[in-house]
Amino acid sequence: MAQSRPVRVVAVSSGKGGVGKTNVAVNLGVSLSELGRRVVVLDADLGLANVDVLLGLQPKFNLSHVLSGERNVDEILVDGPSGLKIVPASSGIQRMSELTTAEQAAVIRAFGEMSQDIDVLLVDTAAGISGGVVNFARACQDIVLVVCDEPTSLTDAYAFIKLLKRDYGVHRFQILPNMVSDYQQGQALFGKLCRVTDRYLDVTLDLLGVIPRDEHLRKAVQRQTPVVLAYPHSKSAQAFRTLAMKTDALPISGQASGRLAFFVERMIRYNNTAVL
Repeated sequence: MAQSRPVRVVAVSSGKGGVGKTNVAVNLGVSLSELGRRVVVLDADLGLANVDVLLGLQPKFNLSHVLSGERNVDEILVDGPSGLKIVPASSGIQRMSELTTAEQAAVIRAFGEMSQDIDVLLVDTAAGISGGVVNFARACQDIVLVVCDEPTSLTDAYAFIKLLKRDYGVHRFQILPNMVSDYQQGQALFGKLCRVTDRYLDVTLDLLGVIPRDEHLRKAVQRQTPVVLAYPHSKSAQAFRTLAMKTDALPISGQASGRLAFFVERMIRYNNTAVL
């Protein structure tokens, strides 16, 4: 039976790789689970999956088996920590990173057939502005854009925002500075990005949170355990819990009902080559 409550669908994206995007998705997912939310993380980096690696999981099936028709989404779900569910992507399979627009829509459409009721779907996209990244991101209600204090990170984040605004009318983005020395540096980083977008783009940026640089986070990665569980009292763990509360408080679009039907419908509408 389709659930009647809205489903929160959030893309976790970045203009460039190496900014800690997947770590954010995993720790945000666990923190939301600890708030009592039923959370699924979709590893939407279709060629270089790494959510399962960060969690030390070894899934037998992945999204490539959904696309081939061998399995449905329910059958490939993997149990993660704290009740988190993972939809694993393939790793090192070039075919999965070169899906056509219709095939990308087919992956999204598969989520409309999920039998499990969930509260939050976190979509961990690949880095950059490829067609696959854009298709996943613009089908979500909210886009969390992870940035770090590097010129290329800000430049690529601006390019990401510009593309989605210019070509697809996305006008609101949640900005998350990561690996910064303190909250003030995160605010300064957010301010730099805002000054450029305020001048050239008609968009709204919100500072969703700030994740500090933390040696405990590196250690947690080596242990293949989310930092919120491995070092729950660390600075980064506390920041992720705050991030989860702010994410949970974001307004949910009224069209997000009936499991993930709206997510599917938006994807299909965007891609008129796909067939329901």
